[in-house]
Amino acid sequence: MRTVTLGPAGTYSHRAASAVSDGEIDFYESVHGIVEAVAEGDADRGVVPIENSIEGSVTETLDALSEQEIAVVQEIVTPIRHALLAQAEEFDVVASHSQALAQCRGYLEEHYPDVDLEAVASTARGVERAREDSRVAGIGHPDNATSGEPELRVIAEDIQDRTSNATRFFVVAPPSERDEAGGKSTFVVYPNANYPGLLLRLLEPFADRDVNLSRVESRPSGERLGDYIFHIDVEAGLYEDRTKDAVAELEELAEKGWVRKLGSYDVRHVV
Repeated sequence: MRTVTLGPAGTYSHRAASAVSDGEIDFYESVHGIVEAVAEGDADRGVVPIENSIEGSVTETLDALSEQEIAVVQEIVTPIRHALLAQAEEFDVVASHSQALAQCRGYLEEHYPDVDLEAVASTARGVERAREDSRVAGIGHPDNATSGEPELRVIAEDIQDRTSNATRFFVVAPPSERDEAGGKSTFVVYPNANYPGLLLRLLEPFADRDVNLSRVESRPSGERLGDYIFHIDVEAGLYEDRTKDAVAELEELAEKGWVRKLGSYDVRHVV
C-alpha cells in the first residue's frame, strides 16, 4: 500500500503516516498534491494535517478536501513536541513551517527577539536548513537532531507555547472506500446561497437530533465575495438513523449547491 504525506522525512506528518502505513511512504510538498494523488488513484492513502490545538484548522487541507472527491477513513491525533535544533548556540535565522513558528511564537519572542523567522514547506525542511547552514536553527521533534548528518544540538525542548499542543491528521483514501461505520463523520457543504440565518438552518438538523458538532469551519468558495463552503465534523456515524435524517434535511437546504459526505471513521491516538 502506497501512502503519501508531507515531506521530507521527519515531519510530524511522516510520524503520523508511519503509524498507519504497512508499506511504502512517499513525500509531497503540498497537501493539494497529496489529496489529488489519492483522488486520482496514484496513491492508496494520504495523511494530511487538518487541525492544530493552538493554531486551528489547516486551510490548505480544507480547500483540498472541498476540491476533490475523497474519503476520510481515519483520524490520527498526535502530540506535537517542538525543539530548537542548531549546529551551534548562536544563529541568525529560525526556519520551520509557518504553523510551527506560530506555535512557538511566545518562546521565540522572549528568548530570540532579534532572529529572523523563515517559513519553509515543513518542519523537516527547517531542520535540513539547519544542517546546511550553521547560522540557521530549525524547529522540529527532538528526535530529528540525530536523524541526519551533521547531528544537531538540541538547544531547547518543548518550546511550544502550550504543553497541550496536538495535531489532528486525516487519513484519506479513494472515494470508493468511503465508509459509514465509525464514531465521527465529516461533511463539506456548499449551499450556494446567502441569507440571514443560513448557518443556523444548516446546523439545526444535527442539534434537533442530538448529534454533537465537534468542528464547524467556513472557507470562501472562490465563486464570489461573501459566498462560503462549510466544513462540518459530527460525533456520530453515517450508519446511524439520526445522522442519515440530519443529512437528508441538510441536502434539502443545500439543494442549489451540494453536500459531500467524506465518510465515517474512528480516532487513533499516536504518541
